[in-house]
Amino acid sequence: MYYDLTKEVIDLIKIYDAEKHSGTTDVYSFTQWMNEYFKQKGHPTLPEPDWGGKSDGRSPDSVINTSLVHLYRYAKLHAKDAISGTEFSTPDDFIYLISLASLGSMTKTALIKLNIHEKSAGIQIVNRLIHNGWAEQATTDADKRNRIISITDKGRRLLEESIPNIRQASNNVTEPLNETEKIDLIRLLLKLEDFHKLNSSGFVYN
Repeated sequence: MYYDLTKEVIDLIKIYDAEKHSGTTDVYSFTQWMNEYFKQKGHPTLPEPDWGGKSDGRSPDSVINTSLVHLYRYAKLHAKDAISGTEFSTPDDFIYLISLASLGSMTKTALIKLNIHEKSAGIQIVNRLIHNGWAEQATTDADKRNRIISITDKGRRLLEESIPNIRQASNNVTEPLNETEKIDLIRLLLKLEDFHKLNSSGFVYN
């Protein structure tokens, strides 16, 4: 029943291998190549999305930047709702604690850079965590000026109590996407993040 389809896929794999288009053999890279291949052959593809101002020359870059800003604001609203009724003052409090809980102790500088904050704003957040007993700091033997920040048992308990609401807030932000779309979006977002990490060393933590 699927003989013709199987043969067609095998033929496509042979073409893909001959072109060595991407140098990789994972399914995602192959399907990306296949979409481009059919597009070049004149087969119908997914229609290009429409957006406000497109007919007047508004660029995809403009739309992406605006959408990212809007999504950040929506995510912030969901995060504020998630911490309503908890001891957290701001979403940044639990974001910093999650960083410490998942990645372990780290220097104050590393923690602030990880969360893409300016130095003054990041120090305020760290100090608030320490003041509330959710995190603690210690000096290293090698450099007394370098402070290592760690999550405390009290911080872990508070985080564990809040995790269900935080997870629900995260689900609300990505609600319309299926699992495949989420993975595709993660790939694109990580690509953007990796680029800016390499090219914005002097931009953050001023």
